[in-house]
Amino acid sequence: MKSIKLGSVKLNRVVSFLVPAFAAMVLICSAAFISTPIADGQTVGGNSTGYRIGERLTYAVSMGRIPDAAYAEISTVSRGRIGDKDAIELRAKFKTLDLASATKFLVDESRITFVSTVTGFPLHTVVSQNTYGLPVDKTQSFLVTPTAHDDLLTMIHKIRQSGGTGSLSIQENEKVYPVAFQLGAMEKHRTGAGEFETNVVLVQSQYFTDHGMGDVRINLSNNEAKIPVLVTFKTAKGTVKASLASVQIIEPEAVAQTVPTPLNTPQPERTPKPVVTPTPYIDNQPLAPELAFDIGEQLDYRVLAAGQPVATMRLSARERKQFNGTDSLLLEATFSDARGGSPLATGDLVRAYVDPDTLSPRQIELKFGGALRSISKIAKFDQQGNVITFGASDRVDAPVGTHSILSLIYALRSFNLKPSRDLNNPINDTRVAVFWEADAYIFTLRPSPPELISINGAPVAAQLVTISTKHPVLDSLNIRIWLGNDESRVPLRFAVGSFQADLITSNRQP
Repeated sequence: MKSIKLGSVKLNRVVSFLVPAFAAMVLICSAAFISTPIADGQTVGGNSTGYRIGERLTYAVSMGRIPDAAYAEISTVSRGRIGDKDAIELRAKFKTLDLASATKFLVDESRITFVSTVTGFPLHTVVSQNTYGLPVDKTQSFLVTPTAHDDLLTMIHKIRQSGGTGSLSIQENEKVYPVAFQLGAMEKHRTGAGEFETNVVLVQSQYFTDHGMGDVRINLSNNEAKIPVLVTFKTAKGTVKASLASVQIIEPEAVAQTVPTPLNTPQPERTPKPVVTPTPYIDNQPLAPELAFDIGEQLDYRVLAAGQPVATMRLSARERKQFNGTDSLLLEATFSDARGGSPLATGDLVRAYVDPDTLSPRQIELKFGGALRSISKIAKFDQQGNVITFGASDRVDAPVGTHSILSLIYALRSFNLKPSRDLNNPINDTRVAVFWEADAYIFTLRPSPPELISINGAPVAAQLVTISTKHPVLDSLNIRIWLGNDESRVPLRFAVGSFQADLITSNRQP
């Protein structure tokens, strides 16, 4: 299997806080850390709200209208020594899930912090970003020159330890920010981990303002543990909520001992386990409102070569049904009315099964009978293992969230494609992993300011998106897509090499 070298990308400002705020981190630290056994669940610190060794908190994160946008985990792993200093090992991880990755931002980042049991400040930190398959690590050591500032992970614990009132300073990206927090109202919340009485903690800092965040709140459980039950803040894109999904105290496995059962001991009758009736599957359920199209949408295009019609293409979000027992959306591109000089043939098609909520591909089938016969294939996407299989036994490693060509066409309609104010500094480029022929490549999407183009003889507002891939053959085709400059973001025109496809009809309701 082949590995892929991937470039870095500027993350959304909201994510730049979310990742460290939940202190995303599960990696092997090269620093010499010698673990000291401590009873699981034992607190460390001056009071009962200190670090609880073995504690693991997991969170489900929603962003705006996306209910399951991300996953977060934070844990207190162990106590030991780093160098000659006593320390607590904290780990955490933050990862966006499919729909958030497709429509807003793609993040897979982790963090580990060794915190001094004497000062409470970090001794050694490592942040690892694995968003595009090639880890990028940032390490800081305070063993020789101690710091008097927290990082975002120790900040969360100190807010817990203080009971919700106090102040501190954090150092992130070589800059120090004061942080103040105070208790607010009492609230009751039910999450995936149960029902909790909580105290609202209002957190204020210029750090949040600089990252486009307002009204930052942490709901701490109203008990000794002071667990963060809910974390919320507001952004221009909507409210972000991290809700506690589970609380675990990791204990060592108990050694089972065999106890002989006395003979003729009456055994109580077992109560039959109730049979759960599965909820019947319903075909063609509506799609999420974050997607810019509906089931049944059909878009017809006239394909031109050197200005002459050579075929007709139809894009359709055909149906939502079960595919191999899994809820799936069927997307199709079909070709008809093929004429001489066209590499396309009537009956050619591309058929993709995707996750109906995230558009993450499950399978794509390319079926061509003309000059493009050589690219015909069926490829299956294993999103859990990041592997794409095709042909008899071919397979390729791919980043999480890799798209097929057809799923990308539909997904980019929901992408945040704001053009850069400075065309010489294209900071708003979007990078997406896409499977093409036999490998995964990074497609860089560069948005341009809105313009007017002529479609069917009428001027239409559109946004040009140019695509570069660092694949010499693909880049020689100068691939461009014009999206409608309205909420539906319908592709109005495709240009690939000497071929152009213009929208001629649509069944979308105005």
